[in-house]
Amino acid sequence: MRIVSFSTGGRMSWGAVVDGGIVDLAARLSAFPTVRALLEADGLDKARAALEGASPDLALDAVTLLPPVTDPEKILCIGVNYANRNAEYKDGSEEKSYPSMFVRFPSSFVGHGTPIERPPVSDQLDYEGEIVLVIGKAGRRIPADRALSHVAGVTLANEGTIRDWTRHAKFNVTQGKNFDRTGAIGPWMVTSDEVDLSAPLHVTTTVNGELRQDDTTANMMYSFARLIEYITTFATLKPGDMILTGTPTGAGARFDPPRWLVPGDVVDVAVPEIGTLSNSVIDEPR
Repeated sequence: MRIVSFSTGGRMSWGAVVDGGIVDLAARLSAFPTVRALLEADGLDKARAALEGASPDLALDAVTLLPPVTDPEKILCIGVNYANRNAEYKDGSEEKSYPSMFVRFPSSFVGHGTPIERPPVSDQLDYEGEIVLVIGKAGRRIPADRALSHVAGVTLANEGTIRDWTRHAKFNVTQGKNFDRTGAIGPWMVTSDEVDLSAPLHVTTTVNGELRQDDTTANMMYSFARLIEYITTFATLKPGDMILTGTPTGAGARFDPPRWLVPGDVVDVAVPEIGTLSNSVIDEPR
């Protein structure tokens, strides 16, 4: 299934994409008002059953798509997770034995088709195309060999970053990663029964049709399973939590001179098994 959250006519809902439209599953499964509630109740099978024989209630272009999980408890982000990304920083540091991590707030993301925003305090808005794991089953101290069974599905992210604000302090990047509406997640969550998460996934990012990032998860330093194992050493993952698994080389900051996003640009993040997340760029309204 391709699970979406959306708004229409002032109402938020969720459903599944079928034949180019959306089946409004929240209307059929009133016990689950959100995707997070569905996952907390282990309700994906109920969603599949409700989808059988159903025709779309809404056209995709008639709604505003939101991040697939609109109310996650945690959004955990992994930095420097593809081979050569550490060298790309050109700071002489060695690769670490553990993943680099930071967190983001839900308000820093929009959904597919909604513009991301460049704030007035900086012109250094950058893109980072990533694969996102959506947790479906809670767990703590999950071993790697069972980790993927805790994943409900996958989606995509443009982990938009205000680069100069990631250097306001010595040990953190939180400020530059959490400007409102600077990133995007979507367009939908593809359930994990339809994607082989143990096989390489090919991720690309284009800006105005120009290929900027191009790599596969085979080149990750820390696999999806290893990330879950590591994170659950210190935290309990819960249904609806999202893990942004890192971006390949080729972000705008790494060009000479840097190639920042400007209003009018269009960023597409794509994985064939998942789809394409597309967002234009605007200046933040004042």
